[in-house]
Amino acid sequence: MLARQEEPLSREQEERKLLREKSKEPLYRTVLNTRFRSHCRTLFLVAAALAMAVTIQSGISASRGYKLIAVQKQAEDVERENARLRIEIAQMKSPERIKSIAQDQLGMQVPKKTYFAHDAGNP
Repeated sequence: MLARQEEPLSREQEERKLLREKSKEPLYRTVLNTRFRSHCRTLFLVAAALAMAVTIQSGISASRGYKLIAVQKQAEDVERENARLRIEIAQMKSPERIKSIAQDQLGMQVPKKTYFAHDAGNP
């Protein structure tokens, strides 16, 4: 077997070889700042939590507002019904109605003359 003897590389060839090896390496090395990344992640999580809290709170406020409007409407309906019942009670108590019922249903009549008796013994 013949062994091939390597010839020493010329300066030019050495530079080319070094350039080929260096070209495989990145031009700049990325250094990760894990502390900064951790702070950014924490800040993002806090901002997301605050945004969710604000959204949930506004939803709760809106639902309470709808309930309040419904209760106010119900109160207005009850007040209207109360006013209607007061008018109905006033109509039931009217003397004309009582007189007509007494005459029509009970056969009563208003006396034409009213006599008052006075006891002379009691002053």
